[in-house]
Amino acid sequence: MIPMWNSIGVLPPIQPGVEGISRDRSPYCVDLSAFVNRFCISQERKNILIGLLNFRHDLHDLGITTGFQWLNGSFSENIEITEQRPPMDIDVVTFFDLPSGENQQSLLTKAPDLFQPARLKKKYLIDGYYIGLGRVVDERYVRNVSYWYSMWSHRRDNVWKGFVQVSLAPSGDSGANQLLNAWGM
Repeated sequence: MIPMWNSIGVLPPIQPGVEGISRDRSPYCVDLSAFVNRFCISQERKNILIGLLNFRHDLHDLGITTGFQWLNGSFSENIEITEQRPPMDIDVVTFFDLPSGENQQSLLTKAPDLFQPARLKKKYLIDGYYIGLGRVVDERYVRNVSYWYSMWSHRRDNVWKGFVQVSLAPSGDSGANQLLNAWGM
């Protein structure tokens, strides 16, 4: 379950009411429909969610269907209240397994736009990053994951915050799309 924003407008890093050592903490693992239902509260947010679902669709078309995504940024905050503005995009780190018979270069050749940050932002309204799964867990890999967790656990002003994790599997996307279509904004 995604907790409510706290008094400073962020998702708490640990589920309220649980012990500090509890595993009920960020990243909050939910299905994609729960994420859409929680954060589709304005037309601007709906547009960003449409971009996220289009991004996921294009990843799935490329064969990237296993893994998960961390979702964060001002999109996961109550930015409309804290800064009197809507979110402009959503930050996404996609942790993925390479499709069978593919490597990073072959994916880049097939869909270069999916791997260029400026194009991701323009086309999908996301700041997108990638971490491959199924690799040797060495120091570099651990440092890369630690970097993202550390970066995403704090705002720029050093306030602790939480974020959300959803499965990359395509099975949840149709329900999320149905929710978006039902909002009628």
